[in-house]
Amino acid sequence: MSAPLATGNIARRRMRVAGQMLGSLLLGGVAILGSILIFRQGLLPLIEAAFHPGPELLSVFRRVGILLTAVTGYWAFVHWHEKREATELHLRPIQLMLGGASGAALVALPMAVLFALGVYEPVLFRDASSALLGVAALIGIAAILEELTYRCLLFRVVERAWGTKVALAVQAVVFALAHLENVEQGGISDVVTMLTAVTLAGLLWAAVFVLTRNLWAAAANHAAWNFTILLAGVPLSGIDDWRKLAPLESRFAGPDWLTGGMFGPESSLLVIASTTVAVVLLLRAARRRGAFFVPAA
Repeated sequence: MSAPLATGNIARRRMRVAGQMLGSLLLGGVAILGSILIFRQGLLPLIEAAFHPGPELLSVFRRVGILLTAVTGYWAFVHWHEKREATELHLRPIQLMLGGASGAALVALPMAVLFALGVYEPVLFRDASSALLGVAALIGIAAILEELTYRCLLFRVVERAWGTKVALAVQAVVFALAHLENVEQGGISDVVTMLTAVTLAGLLWAAVFVLTRNLWAAAANHAAWNFTILLAGVPLSGIDDWRKLAPLESRFAGPDWLTGGMFGPESSLLVIASTTVAVVLLLRAARRRGAFFVPAA
């Protein structure tokens, strides 16, 4: 085979793999979002009309229903399109617990240092609010949906086509760009720091997924990370809405590069540094276990 012909065949194969990847992403997205839409526009109104639940109970039905239908849509995509068992949806309690504990510790330790240095200052302590349970559930559901979308679907489909290294970068960048609205009132430095911080967070949760190949371990790490930040009474990913429910009210007493500024601890240089170390260690462990995939093309 001549060199030009071989090069042409390789190029066509790469184009075919890229087309299959985009088709799979589109189909998976339709399966997840379509399932949610069917529930919200079809099943939820039927439940409301048949049982007339109060606003709080209806909110519970809505949140749980969205979660269950999204996971079901993803399962259907894997079962019918990829024709395999969705092993990443298997519940593994030990991995889940380790994921949650490590997620809380990863952000709690650098935050504890910031409190010790006086960069964060506690203002007052509140009694625990029962509303925190609802917030915890909301944070948990949001984490599961994000991990389902970015790690189980986006990362895994790109990984199958282009390999683990490229997939890690792609999903992390897309994940970071999706958070741009959280700093829409910020300046250029806020945006750049946020993109760096959230890209690292995307790499962190992808690394947990690569190591465990389990949705619930990655989601537990993600949710515990977020809830730990909330409990400290500082902004969570640029969101201030829940700070009044935290048992601790805190204020910043240092420069933005250390406090994290309007985006909160995730944009702190100390948290960025510790997250970078965690990502490197997790990915090295995953590589040693042979969890990295080579590109299909």
